[in-house]
Amino acid sequence: MEMATRIHIIVFPFPVQGHINPMLQFAKRLASKGTGIKVTLVTTTSSTSSNSIQLAESSSVNIESIYDGVDEGEKIESFDLYLERFKVAIPRSLAEFIQSIKKQENKLVLVYDSVIPWALDIARQLGVYGASFFTQSCAVCAIYYHVNQGSLLNINPHRPQGRQGIAAAGSSSSMVSVPSVPVLLGINDLPSFICDTDSYPFLLTIVLDQFSNFHKADWLLFNTFDKLEREVVNWMSSRWPMIKTVGPTIPSMYLDKRLEDDRDYGLNLFKPDAEACMKWLESKESRSVVYVSFGSLANLGELQMEELAWGLLMSNTYFLWVVRASEQSKLPSNFMGGGNSKGLVVNWCPQLEVLAHRAVGCFVTHCGWNSTLEALSLGVPMVAMPQWTDQATNAKCIVDVWHAGVRVRVDNEKGLVSRDEFELCIRQVMEGEKGNELRKNAVRWKELAKEAVHEGGSSDNNIEEFVSELVST
Repeated sequence: MEMATRIHIIVFPFPVQGHINPMLQFAKRLASKGTGIKVTLVTTTSSTSSNSIQLAESSSVNIESIYDGVDEGEKIESFDLYLERFKVAIPRSLAEFIQSIKKQENKLVLVYDSVIPWALDIARQLGVYGASFFTQSCAVCAIYYHVNQGSLLNINPHRPQGRQGIAAAGSSSSMVSVPSVPVLLGINDLPSFICDTDSYPFLLTIVLDQFSNFHKADWLLFNTFDKLEREVVNWMSSRWPMIKTVGPTIPSMYLDKRLEDDRDYGLNLFKPDAEACMKWLESKESRSVVYVSFGSLANLGELQMEELAWGLLMSNTYFLWVVRASEQSKLPSNFMGGGNSKGLVVNWCPQLEVLAHRAVGCFVTHCGWNSTLEALSLGVPMVAMPQWTDQATNAKCIVDVWHAGVRVRVDNEKGLVSRDEFELCIRQVMEGEKGNELRKNAVRWKELAKEAVHEGGSSDNNIEEFVSELVST
C-alpha cells in the first residue's frame, strides 16, 4: 500500500518481555504496509538498560525510550513499587514524547498496551487516535470483562459476585458459564487472579481495569486469529465493531515469510545457548524429543522439580529441558548422572527454532499465551502444565477447544504433579493413536495460523484495514 499521507504509529507496550514481543512484531507488520507509514516502538529507560532490542537492518521500526521513574543503576525492591513509579512518571514522559513529534507528522495514532488504559486519556488530550492492544487471548479477555461487569454465572451462589472478582467455590465440580466461550469452565480453568482474588490484588486490578474505558478506543487489537477463537471473536465483534484480530504475532519467517529477515523477536531476557541446543537436536530423529520450558517467571518447588525429572526419565524419551540458572539447584543431584544420555538441560534456548525443529514432538509448557501461540503456529502438540494468571484458561482451550494437547492432573492433597502422571501425559502425546490425533490437530492450527497472516488472510486484511482507516479518518 503506497500513500502520500505521512502516518506515524506509536506502539507502546508495558515493559515486560511477554508484552513487548507481540507488540514489536505487530509494529514490524505495520511498517511493511507502505512507504507513508512511520512506526516507533516506545520502551522505557529501565527496560532498555537491561534488555537491548536487536532488529534486522531491513526493519523500518524505530526504537525510542522514555523515562519511567527509575534512574540508571537503581534497583526497585518490588513490582508494586515499580508500578507506582511507572504510573507517576510515564503519563508525563509519554505526553512529552508525543508532543515532540506531533508537529512533524500529518497523523498520529497511539497503539497502547491494554493494561495501560490511561494512555488513551493522554492520546485524547493531545488529539491523537488511540488503539488498545490486548496481548492475551480473547477468551481470557472475555472472562475479565464479565468479571468487571459482575456478570459471570454459576460460580458460587453463597458469595456475591462483582468488580472485586470471584472467590473459588469449595467444590471442584463448580462450573462457570461465560458468554461467548465455547466450553464450560471449571474453577481450575479460570485465571488465577479470579480464583484467588487475594493472591495478587494489584494485578487483578490491572487486568480488570483494561475494560474501564476500552469502548472509547478507536480500535481494539487482539493477538489472536479469527479461526482460533471464532465464537469469542464473533461475540465481541457484534458488540464492539472496532475489534480487529492481528495475530499470531510471531516472526514472519515461521509463518508467511513475507517480512525479510524477520527471524526472531529481537529481545531476549536471557542469552540462549542456541548452538548447543540445535546441534543436539540435529542428532535426534524426527518427533523424538520432548521440549520442556516454563517460561521466564515460573518458580517450581524442589519436590515438583524432582517429580518432573524422574517422570521425564521414566518416559524413556529424549528431552530438552530449559531450567533457568536460578532454578538448577532444585534438580535432583543424580538426575543427569549415571550415564544418562537421554536429555539436555540448558539455562535458556531459542524457543522458536526449537519448536520449528523436526526432532521436537511435544512441548511441555506453562501455557503462557505467547508460548501457546508459538506451539500452535508451529504445529507442536502440548502437555499443558499451567502455573498462574491466564495460563489455566489457555490450557483448557488447548485440550478441550483446539484438541492440541493434554493437561496434567494435580494431586490435590500434595499440590504436585506426580512423576507417574507426568510420564503418562508425555506418552499420550508422543505415542499411539491419541498422540497422532493431537499432532494432526496441531498441524491443522499451524496451517490456519499461516493462512491468517498471509496475503488476503483474516489478520493481514485486518492490518490493511487498520492502516486504510487511518488514511481515511
